[in-house]
Amino acid sequence: MTPDSFSAPGAALPLDAGHIHIWLVFYQHLTEPALLSSMLALLNDQERAQQLRFHFADDRLRYLATRALVRSVLSRYAPLAPADWRFTPNDYGRPAIANEHAQARTLGFNLSHTRGLIAMAVTRDRVLGIDVENLTTRQVSEGIAEHFFSPAEVAELATVPAERRQDRFFEYWTFKEAYIKARGMGLSIPLDRFSFDFPDERQVRLSVESDLGDAPERWRFWQFRPAPGYLLALCAERLDGAPPQLTVRSAIPTVSDAPFAWTPLKVSGANDAAPSPQAQAAPP
Repeated sequence: MTPDSFSAPGAALPLDAGHIHIWLVFYQHLTEPALLSSMLALLNDQERAQQLRFHFADDRLRYLATRALVRSVLSRYAPLAPADWRFTPNDYGRPAIANEHAQARTLGFNLSHTRGLIAMAVTRDRVLGIDVENLTTRQVSEGIAEHFFSPAEVAELATVPAERRQDRFFEYWTFKEAYIKARGMGLSIPLDRFSFDFPDERQVRLSVESDLGDAPERWRFWQFRPAPGYLLALCAERLDGAPPQLTVRSAIPTVSDAPFAWTPLKVSGANDAAPSPQAQAAPP
């Protein structure tokens, strides 16, 4: 990693609808008092109060790092101070940017977090959803799949060797979570009324029941492993033109960030797999 690969925490970054930026924070090592204070300074009074309500230290740290990440990252794309961002939930509880600044209103973002990792996706003028899971801290049963997955997904999962079944479950799960988050409707969309299948180990394909008011060709999908034991999926709205370029960065909120290497695991089309040149850099 060269010194100029890093960005100052306030440096502006160009972003248009042809690009999607994914930000990763491996938050459990962010424990220095000065860093915690700098992150806390970005939060508003309501967020500070919410942070104190979490019983476990890991949950308090994760919430603090998440809110600091959102505020500091959004300020890279619009000339607003991190503390000045305002948010409002939609009818299903998904937060949206409430600031009236023209550059702020065109931003779209989504968040996901799991034990040890926070992920944030940002773009302009398109909707998206992201999900990240820690595969080492959750054990799943076939009963969960039978309750939440489509019959086709349940049937396919049953054919997977036992030693691969946990990974396959989360391949389905992260795609399904990313999709419903991109729709902005959460669990009001029944998880068994749409399904994913894998034509081969590098591709993914979506099918949607007609009464859900959606078309599979509206969406692109990507999946990769940000670290051993983690799985991340992204769902983004298709727009006219070439597939968007994905850039992944690892960040320490309020301190620094750097390009993060990633390798596509599954994509919804061959042209969706190409990372941007920045994403090919070595991880910090």
